[in-house]
Amino acid sequence: MNTTPKQLGFHCPSEFEKHDATWLSWPHNKDTWPGKISTIFPSYCNFVELLSHSEKVNINVGDEKLKLKAMDFLSKTNTNWDNIEFHFNPTNDAWCRDHGPAFIVNRKERKKAIVNWGYNSWGGKYPPFDLDNEVPKRIGKALNLQVFNPEIIMEGGSIELNGDGSLLTTTACLMNKNRNPHLSQKQIENYLIEYYGVEQVLWLNEGIVGDDTDGHIDDLSRFASENTVITAIEDSNKDENYYPLKDNLKRLVSMKLVNGKSLEIIELPMPSPLYFLNRRLPASYANFYICNSYVIVPTFRDKNDDKALMVLQKAFPNHKVVGIDSYDIIWGLGSFHCLSQQEPSI
Repeated sequence: MNTTPKQLGFHCPSEFEKHDATWLSWPHNKDTWPGKISTIFPSYCNFVELLSHSEKVNINVGDEKLKLKAMDFLSKTNTNWDNIEFHFNPTNDAWCRDHGPAFIVNRKERKKAIVNWGYNSWGGKYPPFDLDNEVPKRIGKALNLQVFNPEIIMEGGSIELNGDGSLLTTTACLMNKNRNPHLSQKQIENYLIEYYGVEQVLWLNEGIVGDDTDGHIDDLSRFASENTVITAIEDSNKDENYYPLKDNLKRLVSMKLVNGKSLEIIELPMPSPLYFLNRRLPASYANFYICNSYVIVPTFRDKNDDKALMVLQKAFPNHKVVGIDSYDIIWGLGSFHCLSQQEPSI
């Protein structure tokens, strides 16, 4: 391993810290939402609209034609156009959390950089992914930022940071042989520590049923502050998620942070099961996105929608918590956190 970001004074801030911008990749892959892509745009555009009233929104598009299509959709909303900028970065799909740039900062020297993790579409599940894999490098060149290349596979949705030295992830995803079969758990920890600039890696176990990413943390447990974690809980012991989520809760209870403190844990309900062609969809309120002004939460036309919003509003008293319908978006097997990537302020 060459000189690493941590050795140079860089770290990756938490999502709840101030952003300069949010990055998105405009949806265009019809195979992601089979027979349904046209139905996602009202909710997707509501997401962009809210973001634009909070911070700058950088949107990756493949060409001028897709840019004009995006502008047409957004023109039907109250989007703040002063905060919208399009970038000609072609993509295979819309999941910017996983193929987008991982921004890191050195606040002492007032520098920003990018970690260009390798991307293989969650273990080669949905080829091609060559365009997605180039996105961080292209953005780094356009922004004239230093780009670090660990040359291992890592997705943004697989990690969660508290901004104070702790990183949360799952063995189900990062220890899956379809990512980095040549690396041990200790070696993966070392990459996370050195490239995200953290002090410790905390491991949960399984993801939720239907998650094609093999257990991304952003459907499970999210930091609301340095010491507070929000974690998804299933109340029905007849549900397939009941025992895996109970196990993750047990693990969180036993964890100690870098400062020696235990985690303050907030329990977040799960929605009722959703299915597409007899396949369980990975619907979870934990897939919310924190921008400067709002916490944007996927809702599922479910009895627990309002309860989840109330739990999150209490957890984020300095933000306005807003639910946006994700009933159609989740057919693509992800929601608002999966679709976005924050660019932190220095």
